[in-house]
Amino acid sequence: MTSKKRSIDSRVDYSVILPTFFLLLIGLVAVYIATANDYSDSVSSIMTQQVIWMALGGLIAVVVMLFSTEFLWKITPFLYVLGLGLMILPLIFYSPVLVASTGAKNWVTIGSVTLFQPSEFMKISYILMLAKTTVWFQERRLTMSLREDFKLLGLFALITAPVMLLLGLQKDLGTALVFTAILAGIVLLAGISWWIILPIIGLVILLFGIFMLIFLLPQGKEFLFNLGMDTYQINRISAWLHPFDFSETIAYQQTQGMISIGSGGLLGKGFSVLDLSVPVRESDMIFTVIAEDFGFVGGAVVLGLYLLLIYRMIRVTIESNNRFYTFISTGFIMMILFHIFENIGATVGILPLTGIPLPFISQGGSSLISNLIGVGLILSMSYQNSLNQEKEIEARFERSRKYN
Repeated sequence: MTSKKRSIDSRVDYSVILPTFFLLLIGLVAVYIATANDYSDSVSSIMTQQVIWMALGGLIAVVVMLFSTEFLWKITPFLYVLGLGLMILPLIFYSPVLVASTGAKNWVTIGSVTLFQPSEFMKISYILMLAKTTVWFQERRLTMSLREDFKLLGLFALITAPVMLLLGLQKDLGTALVFTAILAGIVLLAGISWWIILPIIGLVILLFGIFMLIFLLPQGKEFLFNLGMDTYQINRISAWLHPFDFSETIAYQQTQGMISIGSGGLLGKGFSVLDLSVPVRESDMIFTVIAEDFGFVGGAVVLGLYLLLIYRMIRVTIESNNRFYTFISTGFIMMILFHIFENIGATVGILPLTGIPLPFISQGGSSLISNLIGVGLILSMSYQNSLNQEKEIEARFERSRKYN
């Protein structure tokens, strides 16, 4: 009887890779259809960029997969500080034209070249930092008391405050909501008492109700504007509440997207048949392309792949039996879920538009690479779990050989 070393390939979890691969493939097809119809002169360059970003993201994911738990634990604070440093760059290097069209300074632009969106990479660093802080605190907490829970929430606040401050300066509300969703998932899993969580939820609901009440008052929009709320944010909420009242102006994108999705019917109109004009459908509104061309069935396939991916990520997390990985996985799953919910919810009209991309499908490099890094972290959990199992088997083999 001999102990055999397994190959690297045998430690890779293909049940996570396959749904990711098919989502990327659907994304390539959808981006091609959108650009072929809207930017026919730039199809080759846009598709080449998308493939390069996919390849780069995949390469980084493989490298991350090979990270040991100890190495990931050690570099987490450095990644967090690096992320904060990168988020300062859009406040210095930005395009006035891009800011005028989107209302946010969230892209690093030098000259006429838009490089990347630092907040996308900060999401991963933020997840890692929350995960490490939670595990570190739980190993040192004295009692299961409200006082200890408030201490942990205080640490979360210290980690979150600089991120939210920079996002506020960038005026990127949509991304701030993603960070809030990540934090909410970690808070729930960290075991914070419901005596604290429920009042916070109640306060959030109350504040949202007050905000909407003010917004709907005759002079409410003007009052909120005077308080510092940006015009583009007011317009997006107005477009969400009454889309077809502003279908030719501020709600044009949203109404066209809704009509496009409805026109696809059950099976869609067929490959590359887009009869309606939908602004930026290659990125924020990419789901309209899938729904119009491939109908309800196409949209259901995409959602099914997302559910399969999330299910496999949960299974990998359970099998890893490691608290650090558990919190990392929770943060990433919350991030992906919020992106899906907000992006598709906005295209069908149940949520306001925020410019949040659809994971693995929307055109763009920063979001795509960031999501693939997250997949790399999940694969790292499975990889390290396989390594640990090998070590246990080898240890048992050595013991049996010693006593026999």
